[in-house]
Amino acid sequence: MKKFELTVLAFIATLGLTTCSSQRGGPIISTPIPRIEQMPNMPEPYFIIDWGKKALAFDSLVYDFNSTEPYGPLIWLDSSRRNINQVTYGLYTVVGDVRQGPNRNNGEFHEALTSLNALLGAGLMGIDKTNQHGYNFVKMDQNYFNRDTKWDIIMNNTTPEVAKLGGGYGRDWWYDVYPNLLFYGVSALFPDVENTGAIQKSIAEKFFKADSVLKGNYDYSYFDYAQMKGMRNDIPLQQDAAGGHAYVLLSAFQKFGDKRYLAGAKSATEALLSQKESRFYEILLPFGAYTAARLNAEYGTKYDVAKILNWTFDGCQSQQGRYSWGVIAERWGIYDVYGLQGSIADGGGYAFLMNSVAMAWPLVPMVKYEPQYARAVGKYMLNAVNASRLFYPDGIDEKHQWLPGLKDMTHGIIAYEGLRKADDYKKESLIGVVPVAIGDGPKWAPGQPESSMFSLYSTSVVGIYGAIVDTTNVEGILSLDCNATDFYGNNSFPVYLYYNPFSDTRSVNFSTEKRVDLFDILSKKYLAKDVSTLAKIDIPADNALVVVVLPAGTRLEKNRNKIKANGIVIAFQ
Repeated sequence: MKKFELTVLAFIATLGLTTCSSQRGGPIISTPIPRIEQMPNMPEPYFIIDWGKKALAFDSLVYDFNSTEPYGPLIWLDSSRRNINQVTYGLYTVVGDVRQGPNRNNGEFHEALTSLNALLGAGLMGIDKTNQHGYNFVKMDQNYFNRDTKWDIIMNNTTPEVAKLGGGYGRDWWYDVYPNLLFYGVSALFPDVENTGAIQKSIAEKFFKADSVLKGNYDYSYFDYAQMKGMRNDIPLQQDAAGGHAYVLLSAFQKFGDKRYLAGAKSATEALLSQKESRFYEILLPFGAYTAARLNAEYGTKYDVAKILNWTFDGCQSQQGRYSWGVIAERWGIYDVYGLQGSIADGGGYAFLMNSVAMAWPLVPMVKYEPQYARAVGKYMLNAVNASRLFYPDGIDEKHQWLPGLKDMTHGIIAYEGLRKADDYKKESLIGVVPVAIGDGPKWAPGQPESSMFSLYSTSVVGIYGAIVDTTNVEGILSLDCNATDFYGNNSFPVYLYYNPFSDTRSVNFSTEKRVDLFDILSKKYLAKDVSTLAKIDIPADNALVVVVLPAGTRLEKNRNKIKANGIVIAFQ
């Protein structure tokens, strides 16, 4: 599944193969993110799993109506025909969830969070979910478009009433916004499915109108998209929902060309930045960083991306928000867990797989637009990707997981929901053990089995890593595909991020079957020209490259502060 094999060797001495680099502008100076600086350059122990293989295996296991596993099929058909007159389907949220299945709650309780994550991950891995096992799963997921409630957006359930069947919860803004980001991602991968454009348009209209009503004040627990008013309940205020609005509206502008959506993306970004402190809650804030970076690059705004990134990594310190939600920068016991996302303080720290993986979606493509963060993102990703294996029962030793006796139940395909630092467990065998792979599933409903610690909703998103992350011939240096999740960006040329964690220059191999030139948008220099088989590119010590792969002989032009190749911008600074 390797798209390219990379190697990093020093072509820096021969970089001036065409015009002088000075004609293309000076090199980009890296901007550090303090919390990422607390992370090691090289995490220990180091082991990168094959994320693409994990994602493909997950799709094969979960979308099998005839599974003979002990827990039975993890998918079922839902014939309630909510919102759209068609049969849809459900996926279990966790293994053995007693609230779900064809014979529970009329088969209606299932979550878009699981299904759309799974479609996104599968689509990124090249699986055609519009024609699999005789079903168009992409079309079937349109039942999450809540037309009957007049919200007219994608929601986590086919109706809020269905959520109550699963135990009930108060409205929670990120649960209402994030499925729409997922829908936009899935729609970019499968754009030709009937009714997709109409639903995207409806979402954009609702988000634009919501931002217009809010007028910069996002101090709410959620927003009622039918009544068009902000609401508060016992759930913390979620000002970073503005980042989700901004991401969708910018994507909608790229798709539909309606300048109102561009104005809405700017307005929501300004609302996000108007906060006095971090209000990070679950997942939406880093999408605000991506949106701000892209608006700066393409539309000349001057938004403070560093502020949003620091808010994300340092986490929320306000008691009015989701206190302590951020990115972990610690070693727990014998494992480096730097880069995992979740609660920094709960029991000493509680990381979650879905949140950790989903962060890569906006942050890796962000470096195309503001490459000064390439080194920081590369270092962060090396740590996060390495530590994320610890959620899998086959990725952490038996002593450090709650259910070692069920380790083989999911064949290493479905992971634990979380990883906790706390050593105050009531299970005698885990007293003093740090960390422990675990999940909250057993707490959600009476009669939940312990197997509900294995989480489909968490694991369903790993196709993001599968599409972005590749190894190279140098252990410790990853190749990160910056285009894979840049769904509504200009992806005319392949772009890869490489970070060298070592104290000396290292070389990686880059192989290709086409004749290409390799240009680094950080140094503004060619790394190699007219490569037809294998090239070696050098990555300086503790530094990064953002490599654009151009057809051999492509002429570069500087237009103000931008560099263009065949009229297409490849460097914005």
